[in-house]
Amino acid sequence: MKHQVIDIKVDYKAAGLEGSAEPKLYTYIIDHSPEMDYHKKRPAIVICPGGGYAMTSDREAEPIALRFNALGFQAFVLRYSVNQVIFPGALLELSKAVSIVRENAKEWDIDPEKIVVCGFSAGGHLAASLGVFWNRDFVTKPLGFANQENKPNGMILSYPVITSGEFAHVGSLKNLLKDKYDTDPELLSLVSLEKQVSQDTPPAFIWHTFDDAVVPVENALVLAAEMKKQNIPFELHILPKGIHGLSLATMETGFYQESCCGWPDMAARWVREMLG
Repeated sequence: MKHQVIDIKVDYKAAGLEGSAEPKLYTYIIDHSPEMDYHKKRPAIVICPGGGYAMTSDREAEPIALRFNALGFQAFVLRYSVNQVIFPGALLELSKAVSIVRENAKEWDIDPEKIVVCGFSAGGHLAASLGVFWNRDFVTKPLGFANQENKPNGMILSYPVITSGEFAHVGSLKNLLKDKYDTDPELLSLVSLEKQVSQDTPPAFIWHTFDDAVVPVENALVLAAEMKKQNIPFELHILPKGIHGLSLATMETGFYQESCCGWPDMAARWVREMLG
């Protein structure tokens, strides 16, 4: 296992943002072994833990990476900035992280056309933000991108924060926008991601629980509805039971929910079927 910590360098001033941060990308790269066939390139998953844009949860970080290693993925965890820089600071960091993975695809035995972003709760909002905004000028220009180097090929969204409308998780959006939450309705509408779905949005695997009392299940439903309107493929699972923040839904990650703990296998199968 190659485990590195990579500093993510972003020029926040170029994006018109105040403040600074030190986001980091943690790698979980499977080594070659003569006992197994590694001639084929692996898919990669870039993981965005949740935490309401106030922190990044350990429960949705390394345990997810190791689980997807076991499923044949090269895995990466982004510890993105919270509180230091408002939107789109963390989005620029994720965009840069995806470009780093793609830039190093040959060295890390990754198929550059099979890089997916995976997010949980507010981290799901971040992952989905890259899905809908990856080619917008406010993302590409501060980073100097022009060749789709930051494009995610797919999204895995776990109980994601999506909307700023009726079913919004207000705490996440207030942390994301700070004072602008109350003063900039146009920006608040911009981060309501169901409104931003386009033909350039990548396919998605989405799962949520019906009785999530923190981030309403409607967040997943409104995103799926808009993706359907754009004829963008998605797989959507609404599980009947389970609190918010299940992570792997195992005892190791804090909450066991039998009906939900198979989601990583389903997501890995979806990646293989969708991306080849």
